[in-house]
Amino acid sequence: MLSQPGRRAALRVALRAAALGTAGAAAGGLTAACGPGRPDTAPSGSPPGPPRPARPAQAAPAAAPRRFAGQPVEIGHGPRDRPRVALTFHGNGDPAIARAVLAAAEKGGARVTVLAIGSWLDAHPELARRILDGGHELGNHTQRHLAINDMPEAEAYAEITGCAQRLKRLTGSIGTWFRPSQTQYATPLVRKLAQRAGYPHVLSYDVDSLDFTSPGAAAVIRTVTGTIRPGSVVSLHFGYADTVDAMPPLLEELARRKLRAVTTTELLTP
Repeated sequence: MLSQPGRRAALRVALRAAALGTAGAAAGGLTAACGPGRPDTAPSGSPPGPPRPARPAQAAPAAAPRRFAGQPVEIGHGPRDRPRVALTFHGNGDPAIARAVLAAAEKGGARVTVLAIGSWLDAHPELARRILDGGHELGNHTQRHLAINDMPEAEAYAEITGCAQRLKRLTGSIGTWFRPSQTQYATPLVRKLAQRAGYPHVLSYDVDSLDFTSPGAAAVIRTVTGTIRPGSVVSLHFGYADTVDAMPPLLEELARRKLRAVTTTELLTP
């Protein structure tokens, strides 16, 4: 028979063993619950094979271009009878500034449309998924951002399809919109080439923020709020600090006017 101290020591050992057994069982259950799925069962008597690697999560492909009935080939604004506007950004410049603009938009509850330059996506391919993961939409702003209206047909078409191919490779889609480079409006030839490349519409705008002139955040806000109205499509740019600084007060002013910043597709969807 064990003495009183001996019984206490034996009890401590038993309690420790029970605790270890419970912890091991819980850990085993956690591993199974977090695994990639039901493990393969090896035939009886066979050694288990190497574990299969978990399949990486596949992101949903980006949205594709849509044809909007009743809208012209070149769209400059949306319906004027709904309290929505579209903030559209030329996708180029310092990726840190691009991320700051996206973060400011998201903090303010806005979803934007980014028209990316193909060479910018070549340098910063991760930004394509960052844009889409933020709930925004992504489109085509040519491969090199040259004066597309002045190009011969073959070169202009290569500018459109070059960026489209990069978008397709990165996101599974050629993007929702095409916007011509270094011009507000496309020529009839460029509109025809965009349609041939798979874009039913060319996206223009009716409000130019002039942020690319670096006039200061206050001037960007005045320019936009002085001309914006329901249905407006606003041209803005990544790559400029003034745009980052302008975003919070601009979104506050839009909210005060009860205008909601949505993607261009949302702007045009009834």
